[in-house]
Amino acid sequence: MQLKDFRLSATVYLITPPFTQLNTPYPATAYLKGFLNTKHISAFQSDLGIEVTLALFCKEGLQRLFAHIQQQENNGRSENAARIIALQDEYINTIDAVILFLQGKNPTLAHLICKRDFLPEASRFAQLDDLNWAFGTMGSQDKAKHLATMYLEDLSDLIMECVDSHFGFSRYAEKLGRSANSFDEMYAALQQPLTYTDKILLNILEQRMEEVQPKLVALSVPFPGNLYTAFRCGQFIKKNYPSVKVAMGGGFANTELRSLKDKRVFEFFDCITLDDGEAPVEQLLNWIEGKCTVNELKRTYLVQNDELVFINNQQCTDYKQGQVGTPDYSDFLLDRYIQAIEIVNPMHSLWSNGRWNKLTMAHGCYWGKCTFCDISLPYIQFYEPLQASLLCDRMEEMIAQTGENGFHFVDEAAPPALMRGLALEIIKRKLVVSWWANIRFEKSFTRDLCLLLKASGCIAVSGGLEVASDRLLQLIHKGITVAQVAKVNSNFTEAGIMVHAYLMYGFPTQTAQETIDSLEMVRQLFQNGVMQSAFWHQFTMTAHSPVGLAPEKYGVKKAKEVTITFANNDVEHIDPTGADHESFAYGLKKSLLNYMHGLCLEDPLHKWFDFKIPKTTIAPDYIANCLKEEEMLSFKGNAKVIYMGHPPTIEIITKSKKGNQWEVANLLFYSKKETVKLQVPKEQGEWLATMLPRLSVYNEKMFTLQEIKDDYEAAGLEDFELFWDNKPISTMYKLGLLRL
Repeated sequence: MQLKDFRLSATVYLITPPFTQLNTPYPATAYLKGFLNTKHISAFQSDLGIEVTLALFCKEGLQRLFAHIQQQENNGRSENAARIIALQDEYINTIDAVILFLQGKNPTLAHLICKRDFLPEASRFAQLDDLNWAFGTMGSQDKAKHLATMYLEDLSDLIMECVDSHFGFSRYAEKLGRSANSFDEMYAALQQPLTYTDKILLNILEQRMEEVQPKLVALSVPFPGNLYTAFRCGQFIKKNYPSVKVAMGGGFANTELRSLKDKRVFEFFDCITLDDGEAPVEQLLNWIEGKCTVNELKRTYLVQNDELVFINNQQCTDYKQGQVGTPDYSDFLLDRYIQAIEIVNPMHSLWSNGRWNKLTMAHGCYWGKCTFCDISLPYIQFYEPLQASLLCDRMEEMIAQTGENGFHFVDEAAPPALMRGLALEIIKRKLVVSWWANIRFEKSFTRDLCLLLKASGCIAVSGGLEVASDRLLQLIHKGITVAQVAKVNSNFTEAGIMVHAYLMYGFPTQTAQETIDSLEMVRQLFQNGVMQSAFWHQFTMTAHSPVGLAPEKYGVKKAKEVTITFANNDVEHIDPTGADHESFAYGLKKSLLNYMHGLCLEDPLHKWFDFKIPKTTIAPDYIANCLKEEEMLSFKGNAKVIYMGHPPTIEIITKSKKGNQWEVANLLFYSKKETVKLQVPKEQGEWLATMLPRLSVYNEKMFTLQEIKDDYEAAGLEDFELFWDNKPISTMYKLGLLRL
C-alpha cells in the first residue's frame, strides 16, 4: 500500500490501534485533537486499523500473504483454506477493484459483482441469504457490498487459519484482553515473535513515528480487541524511541484498569490515564516539557522509584463540555474507509456501512439507574449536556472539514429534550444531515416528537429493551415497560425512523419461562412491524455495576474471589435460582436473525430449541393490543406548538342546505408528497391561516398551547379544545403541526 506522505511533525501523536471499525474512524482521538487545537498544541492522529487493513487487502498485500502461506508447512489445512489458496490468482487480481468499490470509488463494479461470476467464493458464501428477496431488483449497490463483504470475510478466515489466529476485522486478540484479571497471558504473548499482522502494523507505525517525531504518543484503547496491538505499539516505541513518552487511555482503561497493580505493564507504557482525557493529556505534556511536577498529573498511573503509583491532582479540574472544542477528523484517511454489509438488514448495516461523524450530545447518562450498567464510573455518572446551538455549530464545522453530513450520536442515552432542541436547531439552520442516536425507549418520544426528529434528518435509533419482561425491567431499574416500548417503537416506525433494540438474556433470577416470554414479546414486536433490528447478548456481571457491587441484592454470588492485578470488569457469577441461560443462546440468536429478515414470524417458539421449553404465557395479540390503545392527549398548556409546513392558501365559499347558507374556509396545503384540502368554519379558518405562519418553526418565538388558546379566544372564537383536538385539525400533524 502506498502510504500518504504527511511530512508533519507534531508534539502529540494520537493513535487508535487495530481494530475497531472499517467504515469510519473511532472518535476518541478526534475529540482529543479537537481539544488540543484549543490549546494550540500540535497533534497528529492515525487509525492504524484501516491502514493495516489496506496494507493487507491490496494486490501486493495478497501476493505477500499467499507467498508467506506457501512457505509454511501444510499441517492439515481445511478444505476451505485449500480452496482459497487454489484460487489465489482470482483473489489477487480482484482485490484492488473490490476495495475501491467498497470505498465508493468504483460503483459500476456492482454490476459485475452481482453476476456472481466475478468474485471467487468460499465458505462465507454458503451462508448467503436469498439476495433477490433481500435487495430486490433496485439494490445492486447494497447487494454487491454484501457479496464483497463475504469475499473479505473469506480472506479473513484464511488469515486466521494459516497466518494469525488472533486476526479479526473489528477486534484483534480480543480474548487476551477480555476479563484478564492477570497480565500473565498478555505478557507471555508479547514475548513471542511478531505475528504476520504485527509486522505490517509496526512497519506502518515506524513510518509514522519518523514523520511525526512526537514528544508524546497517546494510544486510545476503546475495547479489549484493541489491547494487544496497543501493547505491541508501546513495546515498539519504548524500544526504538526511548526518549518519547507513551501513554494509554480510552474506554478499556477507564473501565477495566482501575485496580491495576502489575508493574510489568509499564515496560510498554510510561503512563496510563483514566476517564476524560483532556486534562490528563494536557498535564502529561506539561510534565514532559518541565512545566509541572509529577505530582501535578491528573488521574495517571506511572512507576516512581520502582513503585506503581496513581496520581490525581485535585487542584486540576476537568474541562466543561463547552470548552473541549470540536472533534477534529483531519489526518484520517477519510476517503479510504470501507463500507461493508455483513447482515442484510438496513438498520443493522448502519454500524458498518456509511461514513459517520461521531458525536455525543451529553457527557454521561441522564438516567444513570440501570443495575447492569457501570453507572458508578465517572464517564457515565457525571451528566453534562451540551447546548443544542453549540452542538449544531460543531456539526457544521465537521461537515465543512470532512465533507460528510452523516452523524452518529454515541451517547449512553441521548436526552429526549436535547434531541428535540437539536432537531429544531437543525431545521432552523436548514442543514441537510442524516443522523442516528442511542436512546432510552421512554414515553417522552411521542408521535409528534418522532415526526420532528424525522424532519431534522433522524433516520434511526437504537436503545436497550434488554429483557422483555416487566418484572425484570423493574429489577433492572430500566424505567420502562414492554407496552411502553411497543408504543414508542410504533411512534418511531410510523415517522419513518428505524428501530434497533439491544436485548439481554440471563439477568439474575431470570427463569426459563421469562426467557421464552421475552422471546415471544420480541417476535410480536417484529410481527407488528415496530422493530426493524435487534441483537441478543448474554448478561455479564461487571465489577462497577450495582449488580457487581452488591450481587447478594440480586440473588447471585461471585463464582470465586479473584486476585486483581490487571483488568477488572467481567465477574464470573453463579445464579442459583435462574435458568441455564447459556442453553438458550443459539435459539435466541437464530430466531432473531430470521425475524430481522421477516421470516418465520408465525412459527412456534419451540422450533428454535433442541430441548423442551415452557409454553409462552404471553397472549398472541399482546403487542397488537398495546398498539391499539389510543394515546390520550390531555390539554397541556405549557406544551410548545410548531408548524413545519408551508402557509396554506385560503378560499371562502358559501355552502347551503335546506335553505340555510353559511360560509366555510377551504385551506389548501402543499406538502412534499401531496396537496391536502381542509375545510373548517370561516372564522376558525381565517384565524388558523393567520396563526400558522406565527407558529412556524423558523420563528424565534415558540408559542405554548395556552398562548394559542388565549389568541383564539381573543379573536372572539369559542370551544378551543373542541376545534383543536378534533378533525380536521387533529390530523394536521401529517402536515407538520406538532405539539411538543
